Amino acid sequence: MASPLPVRFKIAADASEFEQVFRLAYDTFVEEIPQHPPNAERRHVDRFHPENTYLIALDGDTVVGMLALREQRPFSLDEKLGDVEPYLPPGRRVCELRLLAVRPAYRRGVVFKGLVDLLLDHGLARGLDLAIISGTLRQQKLYRHLGFIPFGPQVGTAAAPFQPMYLPIERLDETAPVLMAPRREPVSFLPGPVTLSREVRAAFGRLPVSHRDGRFKDQLARTKSRLCRLVRAPHVEILLGSGTLANDVIAAQLSLLGPGVIVSNGEFGERLIDHARRMRLAHEAVELEWGERFDATKVEDAIVRHGAEWLWAVVSETSTGMLNDLDMLKTLAHRHGARLCLDCVSAVGAVPLDLTGVHLASGASGKALAALPGLSLVFHTNQVRPEPERLPRYLDLGYYAGKDGIPFTHSSNLLAALDTALDRFDSPEPFEQISALSNWIRPRLRELGLSILVSDEHATPAVITLEMPAAPNAQVVGDCLQREGLLVAYQSEYLMRRNWLQIGLMGHCTQADLERLLGALRVTACGNARHSPAQGGGA
Repeated sequence: MASPLPVRFKIAADASEFEQVFRLAYDTFVEEIPQHPPNAERRHVDRFHPENTYLIALDGDTVVGMLALREQRPFSLDEKLGDVEPYLPPGRRVCELRLLAVRPAYRRGVVFKGLVDLLLDHGLARGLDLAIISGTLRQQKLYRHLGFIPFGPQVGTAAAPFQPMYLPIERLDETAPVLMAPRREPVSFLPGPVTLSREVRAAFGRLPVSHRDGRFKDQLARTKSRLCRLVRAPHVEILLGSGTLANDVIAAQLSLLGPGVIVSNGEFGERLIDHARRMRLAHEAVELEWGERFDATKVEDAIVRHGAEWLWAVVSETSTGMLNDLDMLKTLAHRHGARLCLDCVSAVGAVPLDLTGVHLASGASGKALAALPGLSLVFHTNQVRPEPERLPRYLDLGYYAGKDGIPFTHSSNLLAALDTALDRFDSPEPFEQISALSNWIRPRLRELGLSILVSDEHATPAVITLEMPAAPNAQVVGDCLQREGLLVAYQSEYLMRRNWLQIGLMGHCTQADLERLLGALRVTACGNARHSPAQGGGA
């Protein structure tokens, strides 16, 4: 009987797994389908075993299903039919599938679908786009349902007849999802939205409260106080919008001042420059290579040369995983009397922050604070006054402050979720957890041969940017991981242009989640090494 524990899917790797493969092959292709003669050992070792990659399903430590994949020519069907190329669509990279077997008790469950999914991920990762198989006539309906296309004459024997078939792998991607019920909930390694706790979800699900209600006002005041305490800032306004809105509000405040300097070493630094251009701010941009450390000399020279009244930069550059030098920025701003402004959207909740003396700083609810997206934060050191003659209502920070943070309709649901998410930050545990997980996974990623863009010394613990190889590239690997319920960042324009893939540690993820991710990366991004030679004779 099937276990209540989830069945796992992986590439066979150790002697115990291979031995069980041989036993399952005997039970299936000797006793159930009389394709091979019986033997006293009750084990069948495929004659192509050294060249096979075995995709297996495990219930506990027991192999309950398997499928072998082989890329080396000649295939067994080449031997039976002659060269199979005339039967197949041209221009394809072909593999042969063999030894599809599932224990009877598991044939109506998830095992077959899981093997198909693993085949799809592994095949795409290796650049394969057409599979051929000798499909038993007993399962022709299933093969056709999957999209297999018959070709050539039947092979095998009268007792064990098989039909040669081929399958374009893109058809497998289209048909496989209908074979089983939805998987468990995905694990998010995105830099946003992140995995939420049950408590945060429950808080969001409460009945809405009017933003004019006293309960809303009390919760807003409490949430603002907790946020200020978290980052050591005197004041904060909570806006209904994304981190982009918070930076627009900062740009609007800077439009009331003279010239300034913006420092950029990644996508979000470049976005600050765009904010400034759109707001027509007089500014000089110090644009460094993506992933390059801030150069204090260049920044200081720009401040002096431009007579800067303000300095604006990103603390945690999400695009590269760089944690920029906040102390250096504070020192330069103080030395030259410039107001320091910071994009802390990916830093708040990810690393301990001290915004003492920082003029303005942006944040957001949906990243390392692990609440839902939809609220943005603007921290400010000084009292600000409304500017009705110079700024639009929605961008006027002083208007928010003058209305006790509630100038417009607000969301009690998003606020309740954020307030609940802040419960974790009554201790340093969230920062310690992110740091520990980052320190644990980084060397293991390098052991897989993956290249991390930013050195550990200068990296944020919350985002790991991987420079992916040309094949399989970030798109292929990211697609495969997504089908496994592992959500990583790779679809943003700036990531796709550079063939980068990102692992975010901002939400509620665990070491077990990361172990699952590493296992999937080992197959999809790093391929699979050939394993032990055949034990015993071939078929």
